[in-house]
Amino acid sequence: MTARVKKLLEERWEVAGKPLEGWVWSAPSKSGHIEPCSLKKQHKKALKLSKVRQFVLYSLRHTFMTRLGASCGDPWKLARIAGWSSIAMSSRYVHPSQDSIIDAMERMTGHSEGTSRGGHKTGHSAEESQITAEGEKLLTF
Repeated sequence: MTARVKKLLEERWEVAGKPLEGWVWSAPSKSGHIEPCSLKKQHKKALKLSKVRQFVLYSLRHTFMTRLGASCGDPWKLARIAGWSSIAMSSRYVHPSQDSIIDAMERMTGHSEGTSRGGHKTGHSAEESQITAEGEKLLTF
């Protein structure tokens, strides 16, 4: 959850008197919370009043997960955030760009420098690599 959402929920909780249980958004319904049918009606009304083109509410979650997948690029983190039990669902949302792949590989450059257990130098100097037309770094030996 983002810091902004956390702050909003904490404020609502404080205004409600910091209850140990209950609904974040209560409603005058039999269940005490917003029912799916009420939410759909409110969504439809909001679309009409705002003149925003129609979309399914689930699209908001899909958009969020897609953007989060693009920014974090980690299917395990994404599955944990979304509450999925496996990373199979995450694979639908994580599509690393060529730039993010290059960035990840460049971050690894510092990890390859140093020495091995036997005292042999590991890693490669700048002279030992070349960049392809696609921006990929190739090692030459």
